[in-house]
Amino acid sequence: MNKASTVSVRVLHLGVGNLYGGIESMLTTLARSGHLCPELHQEFALCFPGQLRDNLVAASVPVHDLGPVRFSRPWQIWRARQRLRRVLKEIRPDVVVAHGCWVYALSAPTARRCQMPVILFAHSPPSTENWPDRLARRIRPDACIANSAFTARAVREWFPAVPCFTVHCPVPPATVPDSPAERQKVRAELQTPLDAVVILFAARMEPGKGPDVLVQALALLKNRKNWVCWLAGSFGIAGGQEYLSDLRNMAADLGIAERLRWLGLRTDVPRLLLGADVLCQPNRVPESFGIVFVEALSAGLPVVSSALGGALEIVDDSCGRLVSPENAPALADTLRELIKNAPLRRRLGANGPARAEALCDPQRQIQRLHDAVKESVVNSLSGTVR
Repeated sequence: MNKASTVSVRVLHLGVGNLYGGIESMLTTLARSGHLCPELHQEFALCFPGQLRDNLVAASVPVHDLGPVRFSRPWQIWRARQRLRRVLKEIRPDVVVAHGCWVYALSAPTARRCQMPVILFAHSPPSTENWPDRLARRIRPDACIANSAFTARAVREWFPAVPCFTVHCPVPPATVPDSPAERQKVRAELQTPLDAVVILFAARMEPGKGPDVLVQALALLKNRKNWVCWLAGSFGIAGGQEYLSDLRNMAADLGIAERLRWLGLRTDVPRLLLGADVLCQPNRVPESFGIVFVEALSAGLPVVSSALGGALEIVDDSCGRLVSPENAPALADTLRELIKNAPLRRRLGANGPARAEALCDPQRQIQRLHDAVKESVVNSLSGTVR
C-alpha cells in the first residue's frame, strides 16, 4: 500500500479454524458483511477445516489453507509458516491480522521476515498462565486490537508501548422473524408450555460459564411453577462429559430435573432466543466480551449475567441485570423478579435492540476495524511503531 493511501486496505485475517466460538463468529460476520466497508479488502487463512472454513467458503471470500499445526511438532510449524510465506508473496496484503495469541505466535515471525505489518487481535486478556500467550509476548506487534475495553486494559499491560484499538465484534441484527407461530413451534419441540417463562443458557458447559450457579439458583425457585430452563451448549473442556453428568445429577438431587431441558450443542441459537424470555449466563470468570449477550439483546431478551469483564460494557439496567458472581441467592432473586414481572421483562427486552446496535452495529464496527488497520499500516510505514 502506498504511504499516501488512507482509504483502501488489504487484510489477511489468520485464524485457527478447528473450533467455533466468538472468534469464529466474528470472522464469519466479517466475511458476510464485507460489502459494508468496500475499502477493507479481506482474505482469510486457516490451519484447520471446520465450520468456520465452511462459512467463509459459503460467503465467497478467498480462504487459504496453512495446514494442521501442533506446536509440539516442529515440522508442522515449519510447513505452515512456509505456506503462509507463499500466501503473503502471492497476495501481498497491506497487513496481517492474527486473531488470538496461538495463531499470532505461529504467524508473526513469518510476517516479520516478509516485512509485513502484523496486528494481534486479542479476543481475551492475555495471561502468563497460557503458553500461547507467553510465546506471543516475545514478538512485538505493530498494533493490537481488543474486542472490549476489558481486554484492552490487559493488552496494554502486555504491550505497553504498542498502540491498542478497541473494536467490538460486529453482530448482525436478529434475523429470525418474531413470529408467534415459530415461537410456539420451538417450544413444542422442547416440550415447553406456551405460558412458561423460559430462561435460556447458551454457552459451553464449563465451570467458568457458571451453569452450576444457575442450577443452584433455580433450585431456590422450584416452588414457582411457571418457569422452564433450556441449557444449550456442549462441553469444551477435558472431562466435560463428567462435568455435564455432575450438573444433571445436581439438578436431580435438588428436585428440578423435570424443569430443565439439556439441549447439547445447537447451531440454531437465534431460534432458541425467539422461544425464550430471558438469557442467563452467570459467569464465574470474566467474559472478554460476550457475543451471545448482544445477540439476546438484539432479539429483545433481557440479559442476566455476573458483574464481570465484558458484561459490564454490554448489560446495564436499561436492558438487563448484573449480579455478583458465584452468588446463587442473588441470582435467584433477580430471576424471581423477572419471572413474576412480565411488564419488566417486556420493558428490558424492548430496550435491547437499540443497545445491541449501539454496541455492535456491523457497519460501524467494520469501519472501526478498517480505520484501526489503516492507521497501523501508515504508522508502520512511517516507522513510528516498530
